[in-house]
Amino acid sequence: MKRRIGMLVMLAATAAFVIVLVADHHTEQSAEFDPQDKPWKSWRPGGAPAEKPDDWFTRQRAYPYWSIPDESKRRALNDAVTFNALHRDDLRMAEWEPAGPTNVGGRITDMAVHEDHPNTIYIGAADGGVLKSTDAGVTWTPMSDELPSLSAGALAVHPNDVNTVYLGTGEANASGDTYAGNGVYRSVDGGASWEHLGLDATRKIGRIVIDPINPNRVFVAAMGGLYSTNPERGLYRSTDGGTTWDLILFVNDSTGVVDVAVNPIDPDIIYAASWERIRRTTMRQVGGYGSGIHKSTDGGDTWTLLAGGLPNPGQNVGRIGITLCTISPNVLYAVYCDHPGYFMGVYKTTNGGSSWNQVNDNAIDDVHSSFGWYFGQIRVAPWDPDRIFVLGVPLYRSLSGGSSWSSVGSSMHVDHHAIYIHPTDFSLVYCGNDGGFYRSTNGGSSWTKRYDLPITQFYAITVDEQRPWRLYGGTQDNSTNRTWDGDPDDWDVIYYGDGFYTIVDPTNSNVIYAEYQYGGLAKSTNGGGSWSGVTDGISSNDRRNWSTPVVMDPNDNNTLYYGTYRVYRTTNGANYWNSISGDLTNGPGGGNLTFGTLTTIDVAPTDPDVVYAGTDDGNVWVTTNGGGNWTNVSGDLLDRWVTRVSVDPTDASTAYVTFSGYKYDEEIPHIFRTTDAGANWTDISSNLPPIPLNDVIVDPDHTNQLFVASDAGVYWSWDLGGTWAPLGVGLPNSSVHDLHLHNGTRKLVAGTHGRSMFTLDLAEIVAIDGTESASALALRARPNPLSTKATVTFGLDEPGRVVAEIFDVSGRLITRLADDHFAAGSAEIEWDAVDDAGRRVSPGVYFCRVKTTRHAAVERLIVMP
Repeated sequence: MKRRIGMLVMLAATAAFVIVLVADHHTEQSAEFDPQDKPWKSWRPGGAPAEKPDDWFTRQRAYPYWSIPDESKRRALNDAVTFNALHRDDLRMAEWEPAGPTNVGGRITDMAVHEDHPNTIYIGAADGGVLKSTDAGVTWTPMSDELPSLSAGALAVHPNDVNTVYLGTGEANASGDTYAGNGVYRSVDGGASWEHLGLDATRKIGRIVIDPINPNRVFVAAMGGLYSTNPERGLYRSTDGGTTWDLILFVNDSTGVVDVAVNPIDPDIIYAASWERIRRTTMRQVGGYGSGIHKSTDGGDTWTLLAGGLPNPGQNVGRIGITLCTISPNVLYAVYCDHPGYFMGVYKTTNGGSSWNQVNDNAIDDVHSSFGWYFGQIRVAPWDPDRIFVLGVPLYRSLSGGSSWSSVGSSMHVDHHAIYIHPTDFSLVYCGNDGGFYRSTNGGSSWTKRYDLPITQFYAITVDEQRPWRLYGGTQDNSTNRTWDGDPDDWDVIYYGDGFYTIVDPTNSNVIYAEYQYGGLAKSTNGGGSWSGVTDGISSNDRRNWSTPVVMDPNDNNTLYYGTYRVYRTTNGANYWNSISGDLTNGPGGGNLTFGTLTTIDVAPTDPDVVYAGTDDGNVWVTTNGGGNWTNVSGDLLDRWVTRVSVDPTDASTAYVTFSGYKYDEEIPHIFRTTDAGANWTDISSNLPPIPLNDVIVDPDHTNQLFVASDAGVYWSWDLGGTWAPLGVGLPNSSVHDLHLHNGTRKLVAGTHGRSMFTLDLAEIVAIDGTESASALALRARPNPLSTKATVTFGLDEPGRVVAEIFDVSGRLITRLADDHFAAGSAEIEWDAVDDAGRRVSPGVYFCRVKTTRHAAVERLIVMP
C-alpha cells in the first residue's frame, strides 16, 4: 500500500531485425528475403531479415504529423495513471496474472549497482520500467509499474546508500519503439516509492552521474526529443539532490548530451559527450557539428570542446560514448560512430583529454553494424586502465588498452546496451542487452543468463484454441515465442526475426502461421518444428507495414487475409494468394518511411463475405460481397492511424474501430462504433483517458461488453462504451498492443510492449448487468467540459453512504462534494469548479470519484477557462 500511495502522490534468441537500407529507405524493403543475399552481416535461421530497429511505434502515434505532441502525450498518460489509480479502491476487481515469458528477456537500457552490495541490482528496461534484484539476478521485482512512463533511460545509485536510486525516463538509444520519458525520479526506499524531480521536457535521458564526494551534486545527460527540436536538452546539474536543476551545457536545440564521466578524485573535472541527431518522416540525421566531447574543470560552470586527435567536428560525427578509469582518472576512452551509424573508432587519452590517439580497432569495425546510434557504450575497468569493453551488436573486450581485441559475447543475445564492472571484485561483470541480463564471474570471458525478467515487448499475441495454456506472440528483438506448458518460464523461440502476428489453426494445433517484420509470413504443419515461406502470389513490390496484418477467416480455417496496401486472400491454406482489392490507402506518402499500408483486417464471424480493413493513413473500408466491391466508410472518422477494426460476433453490420494518436488543438476520440456497416459511426470514447487505443474485443457471450487495449493498460465497458473503467488490478502502466479472448475458458490475454503477457479470468469480474459492478453507478457529469458548474448524476441500487470527491491529475484531493447517506434511486451532486477553500480551480483535467460501500466510479471532467 505504501508503494501505491507513493505512486499516486507523485504520479507523475535473436535481435531486432528490420529490413531497411542504409539511409533507412524503407520503401525498398521486400517480404521475400533470400538468406544468400545478405545486405547486413547478421542473418538468422529461417531466412530472417537483418538487424536494425524501426520507428513504427512512434510513427503510429505521431501520424499525421512527424512527431508525437509531447505535452499532449504527457498529460494524457498522467490522466490515465490518475484514472487508473482512483479505481484501485474499487471492490471485486479481478487480478491480472503474469503469464511470461520470464525466461526470454527484452531490451535493458541501463543498470545501477552499489559496489558494497553487488547482489542488489537495478535495471532499466526499454518499456518495462525499473526492476530490482537482491540475489545477483536470480529473481527480479518490478519497482516502477505505476509511473506514467515505463521507458527507462538511465539509472544511478547513491554512493553511500544502496536504497537511494535515481531514474531518468526516456530511452536515449535512437530507436522509435519506446516513448519519450517525463523527467527524473528518485527513490529513497529501494524503489518502493518514487518522487518526481522534474526535467519533464528532457524527454530522453542518456546518463545520470552522482558526485562520489558530494552526492547532493547530480548530473543528468539529456538528449531531448527524437522527432523534434527543443531547448530542454544538454547537461543538467543539481546541487541539492535533485530539488532544483541548472542547465550547464547547451549546444543547440538538436544536440543533447548522451554520456558523462566524472573524475572520482577531483569531481570538478567532468567530461560530457554531446550528440546531434534529429528524426523526421523523410530522414534520419544521427550526426552533426554539435557532436563532440566537452571538458569542465570547475564543476560544469565552463566548458572546453576537446580536440587533439579526436575526429574533427563535422556533419558525419555521430553518437559518442565515454568512460574514465577510477584508479587512473587521466585515462579515458571514447567510442565514436558516424552518420548514418557505422563505427568510426575508439580513442584513448592518458592525459585527461589534452591529446588522444585512435587505438588499434580494425578488428572491431563491425561492432555497430550500420546503426551505432542504437549503442554508444564503452567501459574501462575501474581497477585496470587497459581492460576495456565496447558494446554493440557483439561485445568486444581488450586487455591491452586497445592494442588487441576479442569477442566475448558469443554465448549471449546480441545488441548490448549496459555493462557493470565491479571495482574490487575483478571477476564480476554484469551485462544487459536486447535479450535480458547476463552475469560473468570470470571478467567477461563467459556468461550466464539470469531469468525471471518479465520485460518482453510484444507486438501481437494469440492463444491455441485447442490447448489454451499455449500462448504465442511476436516480439521486438526476440522473435516469435510460445509457451508449451503455460508456465511463465518455459517459453521458447519458434520463428525468427522480430515477431508479429501468429495464427494457430483452431482445428489443428500443429498448423501455425507466423511472420517477421514487413510481412515475412511462414507456415508450419508440425507444431513449429519446421517452416516454409507462404507468400506466393503476393507482389514483392507491394508496400507493407512493419506489422503486416494477417488474419484467418473464423468461418474457414483454410481462408486467410493478408494486407499490403491492398487485401490478399488465400482459400487453400496460404499455398497461393490473390488480390481482392485495389489500393485502399492514400498512396505511398513520400519520404523514406513506409506509409500507405493496411494495418488491420477483420472478417465477420456471421458472414464471410463481410470484411473490414483499416490503414495507417486513416481509411476504413468494407466489402459485403467477398471483395467484389469495396466501400470507403471513413466518413468523419479521424485522420489518425487505424489500429484495429473488430466485427461484432453476432452482427456483420456492427463493427468497432480504434485509433492511435494524440490531440493537437482539441481532444480526439479513439474508438467508434457502427451498426450499419460503416454508413454512420458513433464516438463511444466516453470517459476513457485520451490515449491511443491498440485493440478492441467484443465479448461474444455479452456483446454489450467491450475490452480495449491502450497505451496505459486495459479498459472495459459493460454498456457499449457508455462508461469505461480500468479492467482488473495488477497490470503495469505499459503499452498493451494486443488482446486475445479465449472464450471457452473465459481467459483474456494481454500482450504488453515491455512487461510480457498477462491473463485475466473474466469469470472473476462482476456481473455484466452491473448489479455487482465496481462501476455500477452509471456516473455522469453534465455539462462536460464545464465552465461554471457541472451536475454529477448517479444511481444507487440500494440506500447507503456515498462519498463524492474531486481530484486533480496528480491524484491530489481538491474537494469533497458529499459524504452522506443517500436513498436508493437516482441522485445528483453539483460541483461549481472550486476547491475546499472556495477558490476557483485552474482550467484543466479533473476526476470525480463517487464511492459507496459496494461500488465506485470515476468520471473525467474538463474545466474550461
